[in-house]
Amino acid sequence: MIEKREKAKSRTSTHKENKYSLFSLAKNAVSKHKNWSQAWRSPELKPEYDIVVIGAGGHGLATAYYLAKEHGSKNIAVIDKGWLGGGNTGRNTTIIRSNYMWDESAGIYEHSLKLWETLSHELNFNTMFSQRGVLTLAHTEHELKEMTRRVEAIRLNGIDSEVLSPRAIKQIVPIIDINPQLRYPVMGGFIQRRGGTARHDAVAWGYARAADQLGVDIIQNCEVTGFNIKKGAITGVKTVKGEIKANKVGCVVAGHAGVVAEMAGFRLPIDSRPLQALVSEPIKPILDTVIMSNSVHMYVSQSDKGELVLGAGADSYNSYSQRGSLNIIEGMLAAAVELFPVFSRLRMLRSWGGIVDTCPDASPIISKTPVKNLYFNCGWGTGGFKATPGSGHVFADLIAKDEPNSIAAPFSLDRFVGGYLIDEHGAAGVAH
Repeated sequence: MIEKREKAKSRTSTHKENKYSLFSLAKNAVSKHKNWSQAWRSPELKPEYDIVVIGAGGHGLATAYYLAKEHGSKNIAVIDKGWLGGGNTGRNTTIIRSNYMWDESAGIYEHSLKLWETLSHELNFNTMFSQRGVLTLAHTEHELKEMTRRVEAIRLNGIDSEVLSPRAIKQIVPIIDINPQLRYPVMGGFIQRRGGTARHDAVAWGYARAADQLGVDIIQNCEVTGFNIKKGAITGVKTVKGEIKANKVGCVVAGHAGVVAEMAGFRLPIDSRPLQALVSEPIKPILDTVIMSNSVHMYVSQSDKGELVLGAGADSYNSYSQRGSLNIIEGMLAAAVELFPVFSRLRMLRSWGGIVDTCPDASPIISKTPVKNLYFNCGWGTGGFKATPGSGHVFADLIAKDEPNSIAAPFSLDRFVGGYLIDEHGAAGVAH
């Protein structure tokens, strides 16, 4: 009897909490959220900071957060020419994995994935990280053999990866067509079960709120126009809101790293190209993993809202526009419909494009530069989102100590002089 009363009290209490929550939401909606507390401040730009981070995307905000939390930096500004998370952070398809072939790539992406696994708890903010698995398809016998070799290399680095037969793939993804007569027959594939997706906006918001709580100033609509350099060392940043004195500057501007580097007087070995994606109208759950195909440059997952998120490879021309060629979308959709016939009646809801910086070896740059105390983190190509926490963590280490740690060291600019390239075109040269 006592137990029943306690359960009744619990239900009543929960009902009251839900009722209050709904009333609070309705009240704030009518008032246009006027009384809601801000997730982060909108401070005035100070004339001087110890460290300025250029770029308020996921990587830049993560860098500032780890500088404040792990290195005790107290006077940090993150500046951006637009709004927080308005660049590639909000223009990607949110896939997360670490199954890269080369040791150096495995190091940075596995470091990042491990941070992803505890990030919501770390930031006290739900990043909606979902380890639903990432499955990559093979469409030829040669591709399947190459995948088998890659899986063994991945597993040598202690990263989960396994080869699957067409029948095993069909069990995981019942809606896929494994007919051997298809234009792109499914010969097999490999899966990383710890991989998955996260909510891109939530990642930016979570890092922004956490960094703000540690005293970091986040300044939006503050475009960089140049640098103050004296005797080969950075002394400040010129912006549309005025000049900022700074002891150190970290640049994390995906898509425009080459432009900003030229302002500092040097060139970077990167190309900037459009990368497209789209979402369908929302439907009931039919796909609970991420499917990728390197051969046809197509990948697909289903969002929590029911939309299918589809992406393709980067355009072949250099551009700073946030839109791509229609033939890329057309080719990607043709392959998607052939592999998943049930997609044929879906309507496209919206499409978008981001700008990706790609290095000759399809690996990033996390490095000092020819200008003392100016550091660059760029060139992630199509792998930027999945690297967000790991990238910010090691970049903060580089800025704070003026030396890269063992994870970041292989991605120095020096590799383009010494020839120690990390050729990840097989794993990072397509849009995933």
